[in-house]
Amino acid sequence: MFILELTYTASLDRIDALLEEHVAWLDRGYAEGVFVASGRKHPRDGGVILAVGPRADVEARVAGDPFAVHGVADYRVVEFVPTRTAAALGAYRESLPT
Repeated sequence: MFILELTYTASLDRIDALLEEHVAWLDRGYAEGVFVASGRKHPRDGGVILAVGPRADVEARVAGDPFAVHGVADYRVVEFVPTRTAAALGAYRESLPT
């Protein structure tokens, strides 16, 4: 699983101008089963997305985010192994590699 942390590098006016495209990109990620959760950071200086899949696929998807394409946000991609989850997220639970 991956934590995708976005940090805005442009004004909120520029972010808001691309927000509809970004949300459509998010919707595709959810429809394709890649995104698990997402939302704005508080204070509003970026966002966080939980994603699943092979790292190369996740990184390629990140590169296609309109925020990345237009250079208004930087991404930090953190991979982790969710060995414990709430019951509702049990499908995403993993075992540590041996």
